[in-house]
Amino acid sequence: MPLSEDAKKKIVDALNTDRSFELAAILQYMGHHYEAEGIESPAVIEIFKKTAMDEMKHAEALAERIVYLGGTPVQKAANVKRGGELRAMIGNDLEAENEAIERYRGHIKLAADLGDSTTRLMLEEILQQEEGHADVWETTLGIRK
Repeated sequence: MPLSEDAKKKIVDALNTDRSFELAAILQYMGHHYEAEGIESPAVIEIFKKTAMDEMKHAEALAERIVYLGGTPVQKAANVKRGGELRAMIGNDLEAENEAIERYRGHIKLAADLGDSTTRLMLEEILQQEEGHADVWETTLGIRK
């Protein structure tokens, strides 16, 4: 059964929220990639760059789904945390990943409740990658859950 217009609007709104945070993540990770300094930074700089590229793919997938559902993808990023020392950068990135994980879990439930299995599956794939990013930062910071 096709999605109702109301369901499409709710999903588009959720995906646009996700997209604004993905755009912020791209800017934040690339900023950290350019600004990181210190003896530990060479290894971490490449992680910042790779993660920014992952976030670009997420933003693109979200935009494509938004357009398919009849919406217009947002182009404005959510708030970006800039600079600081390397440990603070990584801490900010871990915080953003944990917030994304919670947001995606809620939007996966929304898509499932509205009967949009395609969006649900896409968000589950993105969630899996976000959890991987969080794991990298937890490992880098020496955090054990």
